[in-house]
Amino acid sequence: MERRPLGSSGIDVSVVGMGTWRTFDVRGAAAVRDRAAIVDEALGAGVSFVDSSPMYGASEQVLGAALQGRRDEVIVATKVWTSDDSEAQRQVDVALRWFGGAVDLYQVHSLVRTAKRLDLLHGLRERGAVRAVGATHYSAAAFGDMEQVMRSGRIDAVQVPYNPLQRECERRILPLAAELGLGVVVMRPFGEGALMRRPPADEALAPLRELGVRTWAQALLKWILSDPRCTVAIPATSKHGRMTENAAAGSPPWFGDEQRALVQRLAGA
Repeated sequence: MERRPLGSSGIDVSVVGMGTWRTFDVRGAAAVRDRAAIVDEALGAGVSFVDSSPMYGASEQVLGAALQGRRDEVIVATKVWTSDDSEAQRQVDVALRWFGGAVDLYQVHSLVRTAKRLDLLHGLRERGAVRAVGATHYSAAAFGDMEQVMRSGRIDAVQVPYNPLQRECERRILPLAAELGLGVVVMRPFGEGALMRRPPADEALAPLRELGVRTWAQALLKWILSDPRCTVAIPATSKHGRMTENAAAGSPPWFGDEQRALVQRLAGA
């Protein structure tokens, strides 16, 4: 699988990563073991980037447990998400405990109290507990604020939604990230599942087969990653076999304009 630099942070990541929203918010020993098996599959397929958040229930804890003995094999990204300063410190302390005392990419989730949280994360970086700092938002309505944070010089990466039906980041965020040398983590590559509910027929994907595409999920991921401004896409799954399928989309050859236009048409864009 291809790897790309996460901005100027000095961190290289696999272009297909794994998210944990909803899928890793589980309880009970059997469920935790099941998610550990999914992590094993992902790492075996070449995935090196995993993303979580305290907003995702038990996901940080479940992911941390799955990485026991393997922490140095992955780039761990998580987030701080609160307007309360003491709660922010608690979230950080808990995450560092789950992830072996270090987080590779620590992000301000949804730009909540951004300046104050960046102060906290930069302090952690000075101590060696954080390698890179980022900011996220799920809504294009917040991209103006995101742009200001990007220009501040205080972050290494952004995380935004991008798929054939959500292309707002093409207007401002992707060009600015390229200009400033920032990494781009792509959330919602499948539109929170909406793009997977009615996949096109297999024969519709025939023109993409010579580029290594066998499934609709692979087509969507390769559509994103064919834009070199995108560093890593983070689909989430709880299905065994799916991370292997997703990872197969992470190698060239990449789509040209014709193939990207085809995926957009098939998605109903």
